[in-house]
Amino acid sequence: MSTYKLVCPHCLGRMRIRTSEGTHIFLRVAYLQCTNEACGWSVRAEFEMTHEMSPSGMANPSVKLPIADIALRRAAMRSANDQPDLLDQMEMECAQ
Repeated sequence: MSTYKLVCPHCLGRMRIRTSEGTHIFLRVAYLQCTNEACGWSVRAEFEMTHEMSPSGMANPSVKLPIADIALRRAAMRSANDQPDLLDQMEMECAQ
C-alpha cells in the first residue's frame, strides 16, 4: 500500500492529517498537524485532482478532467521510476 508522506517545512518532521472533508468531487480539504511536539505546526491543505493521466477502465461520463499534456505525463513517469515497485516490496516482506 502506498502512503503519501507529508513533511513539515519547519522541522522536517512527519505531518499527520487530523481531519479532512470533501468539498467537491475533485477537491478534498485537509487539516494537518506536525507530529513533532516541539514544533506543533498546523495548516489547512487542499488536495485537488487536476488532470487525467490515463483513462479509467470504468469511466463515469459525469467525470470530466482535462487530459494531461505529454510533458506532464512524461514528468510523472520519471518520478514514478524513482518509487519502489509495490510487487517488489511485497516479495521482500514475504521473504522475511
